[in-house]
Amino acid sequence: MKRSLVIGSAGQIGSDLVPALRDKYGIKNVIEADVRAPTNLREKDLFLNLDALNRDAISDIVQDREIDTIYHLASILSATGEKTPQMAWNLNMNSLLNVLEVGRMHNLERIIWPSSIAAFGPTTPKKNTPNDTVLRPNTMYGVTKVSGELLIEYYFTKYGLDTRSVRLPGIISSETLPGGGTTDYAVEIFYEAIKHKKYTCFVKEGTMLPMMYMPDCVKALIDLAEADNSKLKRRVYNVTGMSFTAGELAAEIRRHSKDFKIEYKPDFRQGIADSWPQSVDDSLARKEWNWSPTYGLQTMTADMIKTLSRKLK
Repeated sequence: MKRSLVIGSAGQIGSDLVPALRDKYGIKNVIEADVRAPTNLREKDLFLNLDALNRDAISDIVQDREIDTIYHLASILSATGEKTPQMAWNLNMNSLLNVLEVGRMHNLERIIWPSSIAAFGPTTPKKNTPNDTVLRPNTMYGVTKVSGELLIEYYFTKYGLDTRSVRLPGIISSETLPGGGTTDYAVEIFYEAIKHKKYTCFVKEGTMLPMMYMPDCVKALIDLAEADNSKLKRRVYNVTGMSFTAGELAAEIRRHSKDFKIEYKPDFRQGIADSWPQSVDDSLARKEWNWSPTYGLQTMTADMIKTLSRKLK
């Protein structure tokens, strides 16, 4: 891969993915694009203002900057998507279609697009959810992820475009606050524990969901992008890092901050969380491209508290 374009670079994942790609492939070989500049923008000449709904603009960037790989991250997430479902459909689906069309027209080497556990739904097996299973979500975000999975499979089969995707669980990051997802509590809780020693959680204490620490999320995206295509038997893979309840996360934080207190006041996001798996089976990703996470609950919690404590000072 000679040059990558990261669309949605100012978001939670993009803020960590861009520097990781630059460390690996060289600073000038990674172009970042978003509708707004990231707060920690360092390479101004390598950032481009982009509306992902503008196909011609994407095409111009690919041609002018000699792009061969796109990481398409722009998306409206689950909780926000339930407030503005039509907007979520428009951005999530039409931006993906634009990227795929640009990829087809310019014969790009690879397109990486993250799906989500939101693709699953109430009728999906809750524990150790398999890679190939029922996909009947009850959120607009989930609907766009299932549709997106079908769309990238279509472009692979119809046009031979090398599309690849991972179903990401909840992502926990010390770099950027989340932006309207159902698993946001797993990031917010750290900030509030460090700043105020207390947190009001919007899901129940016993709510268990699959999660992943950001370094493992970045690793999954890059590992999949680099995988030998001849070994990939599908376009979409389950990946996970750990599963825990909100109460288990609070207890782990309390090991580092004994004064930390939490109360639970579930809101509409509880219903979304209840429709998602408690754990997922990522054995196919492990088998076909050697996926393996690094962080578990204890190591992730310790690193988050250490990093945020330093950052928030």
